[in-house]
Amino acid sequence: MNILPNYINGEWQTSTTTEELEVINPATTELLAKVPLSPATVVNQAAFCAAEAFINWRRTPATQRVQHLFLLKYLLEENLEDIARTITLECGKTLAESRGEMRRAIENVEIACGIPMMMQGRNLEDVARGIDEIMIRQPLGVCAAICPFNFPGMIPFWFLPYALACGNTYIVKPSEKVPLTMHKIFELLSEACFPKGVVNLVHGAKPTVDAILENPQIKAISFVGSTPVAKYIYSWGASNGKRVQCQGGAKNPIIVLPDADLEMTTRIAADSAFGCAGQRCLAASIAVTVGEAKQSFTEAIATTAIDRVVGNGLDEGVEMGTVISSQSKTRIEQLIEKGVESGANLLVDGRNPNIPGYEQGYFIRPTILQDVNPLSEVANTEIFGPVLSLIHVDNIDEAISLVNNSQFGNMACLFTRSGAAARKFRYEAEAGNIGINIGVAAPMAFFPFSGWKQSFFGDLHGQGSHAVEFFTQTKVVVERWKDEWSRKF
Repeated sequence: MNILPNYINGEWQTSTTTEELEVINPATTELLAKVPLSPATVVNQAAFCAAEAFINWRRTPATQRVQHLFLLKYLLEENLEDIARTITLECGKTLAESRGEMRRAIENVEIACGIPMMMQGRNLEDVARGIDEIMIRQPLGVCAAICPFNFPGMIPFWFLPYALACGNTYIVKPSEKVPLTMHKIFELLSEACFPKGVVNLVHGAKPTVDAILENPQIKAISFVGSTPVAKYIYSWGASNGKRVQCQGGAKNPIIVLPDADLEMTTRIAADSAFGCAGQRCLAASIAVTVGEAKQSFTEAIATTAIDRVVGNGLDEGVEMGTVISSQSKTRIEQLIEKGVESGANLLVDGRNPNIPGYEQGYFIRPTILQDVNPLSEVANTEIFGPVLSLIHVDNIDEAISLVNNSQFGNMACLFTRSGAAARKFRYEAEAGNIGINIGVAAPMAFFPFSGWKQSFFGDLHGQGSHAVEFFTQTKVVVERWKDEWSRKF
């Protein structure tokens, strides 16, 4: 079985470690590959090579740096179908979802190609008589991304293209659960002719992450994952003097008002809650019905959940694939049971389904818990699976209070025909990404992927202008030139 190599200093390197993990297709439980658990020595080698490459890469004009990104965009477009299939094989989502993921990745490459304008500083003449002041942006040095399993193709591109365009060098540590996608992408990065050491790939698990956090040559770290791990990485990275941005967990509510378009709302809510098997940081996990919306929405979403086609994401007509592992399946099913024990009504039970031909796969069908206690564990825990909890309130103020009382603040959405209600919600809801008649309020690449409270640690998010600010540091220059000095020349 193939053991995936690392990519360091422009070369594929077979790992010498004896520690490795199996990469499993979650739909078939087929062994796809093995991934090495790289020790600190490998991280240090990658960081050293990246630091050496930074000396010349930062001096490469921005207009030349983006030529590599233009080529990378072309290569990603040409190989999109192959990469999407790989995502589905190792991650379990549908092929359509994998294609959409790579479209979002490519959008970030496109935006980063505008770095000659996005990275510009500013200046002001005569801040005092004869004195001018200039602010310029300069790259940080070696940066790194610690990536999650749920979007192995997209999430690294919230960071990587901006870091490279700004003149930094980069190390990617993909999730050990889904390393094949980034392996394919690094084959394309190699074809994009980046100089040796500018982009590096290091496989591994927690010891590899710890080595990244401790290495003094790595100046900035980007992370997406659960809140406990985000706190760990943010606190340790910051204590080591690094710039850190950490996207954490979520418990995203959608609010359904009585005047909402029922058909549209049901379809969008189902796609949000059950798309990617609920394994995305913007998945709707709580639906809050207001007033008369309770009965009609509850009946409609239950029917939609029951009718959703579940199976191997590569098969035609499948609407939802697997969760990532047997451990995740067990954890999700245990949380469903805890919801029932806390008094919720199991309106739709998706546990232990029979998927013909894929009986060993890690499948959970869409599940709906009705009349969930807002104070219960299931209402406040990120399930990260295809489970939607239903809560009912009497008015929009109670709904907004539910949103704002959550420890998380990644996304909140409202479904309504009322502009006044939409404005009130947008103004008062405490979440970083707000949707109005939108079920997955995922920002385009030219906006930051926001997040509040326990859903984000840091102050600059991924994507767009925030990414440019994160991957550069400002330098202010104050200049005075006397006339007699200039006349000498």
